[in-house]
Amino acid sequence: MMTDSVEEFDICIVGASIAGNYLSHLLSKTDLKVVIIEEHEDIGLPLQCAGIISQKISKLINLPNKIIKNRVRIAKLVSPTGNSIELSGNETPFIIDRVLLDKHFYALAKTNDNLRFYLGERVKSLSINKETPNQSITITTPRRILKAKLLVGCDGPISFVGNFLNIRNKLLYATQIRIKAQFSENKAVLIFNPRWKELFGWIVPEGDKIFRIGIACSSQIRENFMLLLESLNIDYQDRIDQQGGLIPYGMMNNCAFDNIILLGDSAGQVKATTGGGIVMLITAAKIASKCIQKAFNAKDFSKKFLKNHYELPCKKSIGRELKIHFLIRKILELFDKNDFDSFFKIVKEYQIEKIISVYGDMDFPRELVNKMLKNPIIIKFLLKFIIRKPIHLVKFLFISLRF
Repeated sequence: MMTDSVEEFDICIVGASIAGNYLSHLLSKTDLKVVIIEEHEDIGLPLQCAGIISQKISKLINLPNKIIKNRVRIAKLVSPTGNSIELSGNETPFIIDRVLLDKHFYALAKTNDNLRFYLGERVKSLSINKETPNQSITITTPRRILKAKLLVGCDGPISFVGNFLNIRNKLLYATQIRIKAQFSENKAVLIFNPRWKELFGWIVPEGDKIFRIGIACSSQIRENFMLLLESLNIDYQDRIDQQGGLIPYGMMNNCAFDNIILLGDSAGQVKATTGGGIVMLITAAKIASKCIQKAFNAKDFSKKFLKNHYELPCKKSIGRELKIHFLIRKILELFDKNDFDSFFKIVKEYQIEKIISVYGDMDFPRELVNKMLKNPIIIKFLLKFIIRKPIHLVKFLFISLRF
């Protein structure tokens, strides 16, 4: 039952997944009064993540050992014809318990009396109060009315806050099962196929002979998933459990507006090559926290201020890299089975895997791309590819000049 009284806060964060909880944790170190609204009763559920993340995360946050399930040293890429290459190097990604990660920062944040969590509540409406000094935002749930000077949308791919701002993500459907199986516990396997060209199928070793097997694509998710399981000789009925969700697909959105910013999936801060975004959103959350503190010191919550101190720094630090991820993905979407086999053959025969091993980075691929584009064999392959698909060259140039 809704109360007529209005609860006032400095900041309202919508969404208590990793983005909202980590930002809450950062803001808990300030004197700002923060409220966090989460539509689910249980933090971290439902699980919607394959849980593989680069080792870079340990330099950004203190990652408790209990959250780490496994580490992998080899990435095995499988072409549509079954050919494969194996890559290893400096990257030894973590396989994490994503639910525990969400709960970890929730537990840290909720100990501060200036922070209040309302779980099991969905935002019903938003309105901007233009008549108040510096404006404010009114947030209505089925149970209460809230008012805040700044609103942060951390509410996922289908963001209510983003929709309010006319920001909508293109989405991929994703599903995975956890199952006991006999794959290598030292390899993450990525399976490419034109039927699921927007991403790939995956086998992620969780540890203790349990594997996360999943897929993401734009359509026919169930049919494609069953096809993947059949190709792996996996019986769907043997699953331990199953998860599913949505992945934003594209480049980073505009994420600063009058009295509002977007963070994480709602801002499209997700890598188009892998569908992952934890390192990106953690980086963005650190920028957001500093921006928010500056905004309250300056008493300026305008789009211009938030753009200068949040959106533009995000674009410089992660936005450019996300654009490269998207360009790589758009090229891979055009690969047919022969293109995959030709590229894998080049990697094997011309020791390109050494370049990938030295310069490869799951999150920031700019340096690797620069090195690859200086290799004459790669240039020759790309030129042949572009000549065969000239219509798409203009699209690539247009995408590369968007910001």
